[in-house]
Amino acid sequence: MAQYDAAVVGGGLVGTATAFELGARGLRTVLYDRSDRGRATDAGAGILSPETSKRDDAGWVDLVRAAGRHYDALIPRLDGDTGWHRCGILQLATRDTDIPAWEWVAARAPGAVEVSADEARSMVPVLGHVKRALHHPEAARVDGRLICAALRRAAVGEYGLEVREESIDDVRALPAAAVVIAGGAWTKRIGDQLGVSLPVEPVRGQIIHLGVADHDTGAWPIVQPVFGYYLVPWADARVAVGATVEEAGFAADVTAGGVHEVLRETLRVLPGLATATLREIRVGLRPVSADDMPIIGRIPGTPAANEPDVYVCTGHGANGLLLGPVSGALVADMVCGRDPSVDLMPFAASRFVAS
Repeated sequence: MAQYDAAVVGGGLVGTATAFELGARGLRTVLYDRSDRGRATDAGAGILSPETSKRDDAGWVDLVRAAGRHYDALIPRLDGDTGWHRCGILQLATRDTDIPAWEWVAARAPGAVEVSADEARSMVPVLGHVKRALHHPEAARVDGRLICAALRRAAVGEYGLEVREESIDDVRALPAAAVVIAGGAWTKRIGDQLGVSLPVEPVRGQIIHLGVADHDTGAWPIVQPVFGYYLVPWADARVAVGATVEEAGFAADVTAGGVHEVLRETLRVLPGLATATLREIRVGLRPVSADDMPIIGRIPGTPAANEPDVYVCTGHGANGLLLGPVSGALVADMVCGRDPSVDLMPFAASRFVAS
């Protein structure tokens, strides 16, 4: 007999949010977390701006908009600092060649308004040359480490979540009626245990945190050129800038080339940061699927007797902090036999795993 109603494999934001939601629905849940070096949650910038998403696919738009609504409902449920703040975002064209892409985003961003270059620089005084600027006040940012910890505290304290810091050798042998694989960049290895294809590979991102003592960074919006590197502001005279996109396997290393690339692009767009100090460099391994779309839902096939149903929630790429909480809620609904509030067919595991 299963000891738990559900087991979640992977303790990053996606897995922890899933465990939290399963517990909130009354399921006895265990979370397996190896705390792998390079986990994307621990490094991610935390940009939450569904309205300025640069994809036009209807399924994708529905999911990211649901993610924004979910955050609005989730944050009040959590105690302690999550790093969440509605800071707004500036989408920039800094070169003539950026303008068509900027106009594409502007045409699809409800609630955003164009501002002048001078207005943009009044919001972020370290900005350099700006061709076009779009301001969306509803965008927010969140700290992946802090919100993941807050979700775990709530899941343990309120819903009795059990956490085990160990590896899993056989997913099918876990003592649970249902298993959710939320292994991030390591998902493919877990799929191999099941003999199914879950084509998710790590893509390295190096993100630099800079100290900016001369400015009130907490009052700044996020800065995101349509092509180029972003800036995410924090209230402690700090900004995060990045990030690289590197196929480097599971090497969660800081490299000279990566640091050079981030700083070169950052200072091109934000030359006023030339006097900033280097505080920290974080490295995350983004879980990117073969078609660059999340994989969410039940793995097809009927389990053998006494084996759990297996679900997957992974492949969010650079959007894990945005999509993680809502994806966890949607999978939790599926485990409970409820219809998810978003059409998950575009993200179904069946596009890779035959039934």
